[in-house]
Amino acid sequence: MKIICYKDKILKAINSVVKGVASKTPMPILEGILIQTNDNEIKLTTYDLELGIEYVMECDVKEQGSTVVNAIMFSEIIRKLPDTEIYITVNNNNLLEIECEGSHYKLATMNPDEFPELPKIEIENSIELEQNTLKNMIRKTIFAVSTEETRPILTGCLIETENNKLNIVAVDGFRLALRSVYLNKKTNNFSAVIPGKTLNEINKILLDSFEVVKIGISKNQALFEMDNCKVVTRILDGEFLNYKNVIPNNWETRIRVNKVNLQDCFERISLIASSSIEKEKKYPVKVQIDIGKVTISCTNQTGDAKEELFISTEGRNLEVGFNPKYFLDSLKVIDDEEVFVEFGSSISPALIKPIENSDYVYMILPIRIKED
Repeated sequence: MKIICYKDKILKAINSVVKGVASKTPMPILEGILIQTNDNEIKLTTYDLELGIEYVMECDVKEQGSTVVNAIMFSEIIRKLPDTEIYITVNNNNLLEIECEGSHYKLATMNPDEFPELPKIEIENSIELEQNTLKNMIRKTIFAVSTEETRPILTGCLIETENNKLNIVAVDGFRLALRSVYLNKKTNNFSAVIPGKTLNEINKILLDSFEVVKIGISKNQALFEMDNCKVVTRILDGEFLNYKNVIPNNWETRIRVNKVNLQDCFERISLIASSSIEKEKKYPVKVQIDIGKVTISCTNQTGDAKEELFISTEGRNLEVGFNPKYFLDSLKVIDDEEVFVEFGSSISPALIKPIENSDYVYMILPIRIKED
């Protein structure tokens, strides 16, 4: 095998596939990148037996062939080379030679025949949407995915289509994020839970463009195809939370507030809330709503803080406690200028919604406030 390519192009390909490399495995082959030539293209593939990524790029192929090379070493060498043409060759001793200006490296390789094939997916349902739309949907939900392996199904996002609408939902037991969009083409109703790890990597590959991404779903695998990149992932087993039954339909108290002003208040209050001397203790931020005003405060051994905002309010006065991080996570991904925050009682979930759009809902469970 002998190829010539520019650093920026092959580095983009490497960066796209490297997250499919296994980190802890008894199979060294899974720590590698499979490099294959096909006419005037090369295909890079990584697969950790759960997530597989392929990337195809054009380059000057002088001799056809294939090999597997350690992904971390290969990517780090390429990353640090000058921004110019790179010559990559597999020599007669099965060493991968990398040459660029005055740099010359030789790396051990592995047998490409031992690299496992990506699963062949028999697609049962599929949809197409613009890459920037899917990127936005993932960004507005992925932070609410659970990191607790005790409930594996919640470590993924629910992707479902219903009445020609695509919903992406993330839940971690304390909060919920839902983002929806109507599809241009008629599609069947289906649902699948995609690992959060996979969606994080897909989000890095997606372009902020109107180019199309295709999502194909089979019984236990999902396929994402975009430009010259393909991602295959397993679907999580289990029953996802029936989220429609837990999102409140009514509110007792509602505020309308400038998103940036509310976010700034919570960020300042968090300086006190997260600086407790007793690190194991969780100190909630208290939100008190009176007519025309919301007061956000926190007290612990470090000190106390209070922020006041004069806003539009509806309904009853209320006092309720929250984890400030959960509020901030949602506010950071809302692009609208103003939001509604809707409350039930002091022990009921609160909803954060953009005022102009009905395609995004964020729900937070409160924390009980100890009486002084």
